[in-house]
Amino acid sequence: MSNPISPAQIDALRRFDTCTVANAIETFNMRLRDVGFADSSVRCVFPKMPPLVGYAATVRIRYSGPPVEGRVAVERTDWWNKLLAVPAPRVVVIQDVSERPGFGSFIGEVHAHVLKSLGCIGAVTNGSVHDLPGIGAAGFHLFAGSVAVSHAYVHIVDFDKPVEVGGLKVNPGDLLHADQHGVLSVPPEIAADIPAAAERLLERERKVIELCRSGETSVEKLRDAVKGVFHEP
Repeated sequence: MSNPISPAQIDALRRFDTCTVANAIETFNMRLRDVGFADSSVRCVFPKMPPLVGYAATVRIRYSGPPVEGRVAVERTDWWNKLLAVPAPRVVVIQDVSERPGFGSFIGEVHAHVLKSLGCIGAVTNGSVHDLPGIGAAGFHLFAGSVAVSHAYVHIVDFDKPVEVGGLKVNPGDLLHADQHGVLSVPPEIAADIPAAAERLLERERKVIELCRSGETSVEKLRDAVKGVFHEP
């Protein structure tokens, strides 16, 4: 896990939507443009919330039916110690490794409040979530594959290991940026430089939009204007 960036740098990243941050990351040519983000199978549950920026604490869960003995699976709390070892703000990333991901939901209103009290600002899962009104009222971000009625027999398999949600591979401590568009992994080594790159891109985009609205558009002017937007100069 890399050294965490400063609270001011976290706030600076939070000013931009995830699409803009993704575009800014591309300008550094650090990774291919088709990696580093979750696909559309993981959706934003509360799209009106502002962007989320935080560090990943990872968990794997499974639904496997009733336990052989007893009525419910034992609720594990040992993973909270590893959770607290991740820098704040924290984002719990939950991979449902069940044959039927999302049949039972791990995150409900109680879990959301417990996690929030432990410095978590949201959760990302390929599984399901429930108790949406209470979680939304608490201001806890959710990104999930589906919504479920019950937690059923979902239980923790392991934690603090690499996980994968929506095709995005996440390691403990990874820096994530997410909003109504989806979930993005942010390379920590360029995190502090992303806001400035994002501002440059937005300025170029504004010039194209202003030209389109000006009523003085021509093919030649458009071609010249989009050079710095569609292709880095």
